[in-house]
Amino acid sequence: MLYQAEHRVAVDAVLKASRLCEVVQANLASDETVVKTDNSPVTVADLGAQAIITLELLKAFPRIPIVAEENAAFLRTPGGEGLKSRVAHHVSAIVPGLTDEQVLGAIDRGTWKGGPTGRHWAVDPIDGTMGYLRGDQYAIALALIEDGEVVLGVLGCPNLPIDISRPDGPRGCLFIAGKGQGATMRRIDNPIERGIKVSGIADPREASFCESVEGSHSSHSRARQIGASLGVTAPPLRIDSQLKYGVLARGDVSIYLRLPTRADYEEKIWDHAAGSLIVTEAGGEVSDVRGQPLDFSGGRLLSHNVGIVATNGKLHRQVIDAVQQALKSD
Repeated sequence: MLYQAEHRVAVDAVLKASRLCEVVQANLASDETVVKTDNSPVTVADLGAQAIITLELLKAFPRIPIVAEENAAFLRTPGGEGLKSRVAHHVSAIVPGLTDEQVLGAIDRGTWKGGPTGRHWAVDPIDGTMGYLRGDQYAIALALIEDGEVVLGVLGCPNLPIDISRPDGPRGCLFIAGKGQGATMRRIDNPIERGIKVSGIADPREASFCESVEGSHSSHSRARQIGASLGVTAPPLRIDSQLKYGVLARGDVSIYLRLPTRADYEEKIWDHAAGSLIVTEAGGEVSDVRGQPLDFSGGRLLSHNVGIVATNGKLHRQVIDAVQQALKSD
């Protein structure tokens, strides 16, 4: 198997980070969240999960740089002392024997600029922090990018039902994909992986789609317009985080739309790297709203792309045409 060692380490890192996130979410206090300069929230779990993943990656692959969402700047200020203590406490419960400085240093190892050559990891320690704060859905996302192309992706989804039709049933899914090796899903508490495939729906009138819960992340009004033009009648599945890629990859929905709400917004690579590979390896297709492939060679941002359209593949051209028509009408 290609990337066998990377697969093993990535899965283990995401599982450990998932354990920390579950513990923190069950006991989350209001003073365990701070607001970043872009007005997005960051929690003890975001910082702790990034530390754990980074520590595991550096232990196994010390020469592969890391692109990650968070940094430890606030924790190094007098106002961040309390938060730093809680982050270090939760990390040490999973990876014992660390000093506070080792934890902060691990968080700060995610500053690599990315780019078109060589290998680097892309880490989103908690994708969907708003969902996390509500006690709802979120994902821990980890991808390996090689020469600008995603070659390995892992999504940990601790709150996602194993069967979407049984929301009160067992929860906790891990999605895994390697380039050219297909996509799999396993339970967080069971190491057995099984192959997953996108839906076979070819008529958009039979399709359902998912989109972000937060209206600031994707235009709900445009999505309604596009759905109507395609003849989609099923209500959208609004769900937080990159796990939208997971439910598409296993066939729960057939379309995922992330439509720009601002002309100047640029997507981050860690928000899409793992999930996009999981969908394509499950037989689907992922592009931007113009139908262009996602370009992970431009650094920390998908600066060459606008928005996201992901489908089961059979519907992709029809969805792109409907998206373009909606954007032109604006």
